[in-house]
Amino acid sequence: MDVTHLREEYRREALNQETLHADPMEQFKFWFGQARESEIKEPNAMVLSTVDSDGQPWTRTVLLKKLDPSGLIFFTNFESRKARHIQHNGKVSILFLWLDLERQISINGTAEKIPTSESLAYFVTRPLGSRLGAWTSQQSSVIKSRSLLEAKLEEMKRKFADGKIPLPSFWGGYRIVPESYEFWQGRQSRLHDRFMYSKSGDTWQVERLQP
Repeated sequence: MDVTHLREEYRREALNQETLHADPMEQFKFWFGQARESEIKEPNAMVLSTVDSDGQPWTRTVLLKKLDPSGLIFFTNFESRKARHIQHNGKVSILFLWLDLERQISINGTAEKIPTSESLAYFVTRPLGSRLGAWTSQQSSVIKSRSLLEAKLEEMKRKFADGKIPLPSFWGGYRIVPESYEFWQGRQSRLHDRFMYSKSGDTWQVERLQP
């Protein structure tokens, strides 16, 4: 299959260092707000990359659920493949791609578990089906058929028929503490604008990168 003819020219806008926030989290919030205003579907979807014990990278899409001054938070099963990788090596990378805005943001950092109280505060806000699903799935484990998964869901519905669904001990959140950010804005002739924020002590250094 030849896809060499698939090509887009980026023309929307420029990204200049003079307009960047000194704090990359504030710049992230600004761009994220614009992505939401543009009605991009699931602007909080981010590609998360982890590395296993053999050095093999793995990627998957997860959802950003919270921002705080320390980092970006997502939730998952602590027995999943990604969680096992993080337990072995907390270094991770995430990528937000917003093609409608011709933008992407990549962030490198360290993932760490958040307190159980924070996971519980989020868990109780989830729809009923999502809370039941957390109890149903042994994430990343092999299963022979969809019907077995659906049977387990029905079992969980009976178990928690009173609607009181506790936080599973094997489920919760991770906070990605950023160590670097790269903001990318598509430009004409593939001469894109790229700016890298790197931590230097308690401050952030911003540098333009060649495309």
